[in-house]
Amino acid sequence: MKPRANLLNFEDARQTLLASAAPPTNTETLPLLAALGRTLAQAIQSPMNVPGFDNSAMDGYALNVLDIEALPAHFPVTQRIAAGQTGTPLAPNTAARIFTGAPVPEGANVVVPQEHTQDLEGSISITHPIARMQHIRHKGEDIAAGSLVLAAGQRLGAPHLAMLASIGVASATVFTPLKVGVFFTGDELTEPGQTLAPGAIYNSNRFAINALLAQLGCTVNDYGIVRDSAEATREALSQAASENDVIITCGGVSVGEEDHVKAAVMALGSLDLWQISMKPGKPLAYGRVGQADFIGLPGNPVSSFVTFLLMARPFLLKRMGAAHTELKYLSATANFDWPKPDRRREFLRVKISHDASGSPVLDLWPNQGSGVMSSLAWADGLIDLPADTKVARGDVVRYLSLSELLY
Repeated sequence: MKPRANLLNFEDARQTLLASAAPPTNTETLPLLAALGRTLAQAIQSPMNVPGFDNSAMDGYALNVLDIEALPAHFPVTQRIAAGQTGTPLAPNTAARIFTGAPVPEGANVVVPQEHTQDLEGSISITHPIARMQHIRHKGEDIAAGSLVLAAGQRLGAPHLAMLASIGVASATVFTPLKVGVFFTGDELTEPGQTLAPGAIYNSNRFAINALLAQLGCTVNDYGIVRDSAEATREALSQAASENDVIITCGGVSVGEEDHVKAAVMALGSLDLWQISMKPGKPLAYGRVGQADFIGLPGNPVSSFVTFLLMARPFLLKRMGAAHTELKYLSATANFDWPKPDRRREFLRVKISHDASGSPVLDLWPNQGSGVMSSLAWADGLIDLPADTKVARGDVVRYLSLSELLY
């Protein structure tokens, strides 16, 4: 069974969306502690070697050994070198008590762990075989002076900030945050904490999309709930377009009589992409309103969440200057049967567990409906299943880690 002709192929839609994402130009320089999650606008080269000097990788003894094959019975201990101290040149066949991170003294060509020595009161003997230059970390071994440390387009996580700090870099030039305006359409929507009227539902999408945008480092302008009217929708779109780089909406982009967002976008700007051959998430839309990009997410909570991760997130990352927007796939064994495939590309909510032998397997949430938010709260991955594809227990399938997509 083939997808309907009017539905866009998932990969084609994704590439079209990415091609429409203009990279940023505005930058600012921030101290490292304020740069977490931001995207580097300029590459960084190391101004120094790391480590900056040869140092000991062990607590033990630094030796100046003349002949590895004919060790003396003992090595006199002539000095003690702690981290932050500098020793004196080490004479042949003598030892220095040394601690992890301390500079090895001139002449030292071996570090022996203290547990591989015997204390002879003022000297030591070696109890295990040794090799020349063992347990010595060499100058520039980790990072060489002048080498590229981080390329432009790198999103800065905790390891990146730590590495920059280790080479003495105190600040980084990053792209300014992307301003994203969000609103949520539907007369049925109610904010948590309020009493539900008959037929009403709580607005869970607001909290999901705001949190996802915050995790990406966007500046969010939340315009709240917009009621189901053409006039209110146009007013909200017009205001959001004048105040933001990107507009994201939830709901109103399907084909119902109360779905006003699609018509409003077409009236105020252009709609360049609509309806994707994917499940959940078919009603995804992209266009422009004024100078702002527009992304219309479906109203169903799971559809909204999944299309944000797979479509909106890479678009926003590129708009923020990130160099990498590709999906990173893993493989595992299915611990379920999926005998009735859909004609659209499916993304199934799964969790990794282990079978009786300890091998990793993927379990399936029993209800894959687009309104079942409990499936996403439970899941840690999405199986990417091509259209018209069945799955039998034991098949190897590819999936996307939610922890990767949520970073």
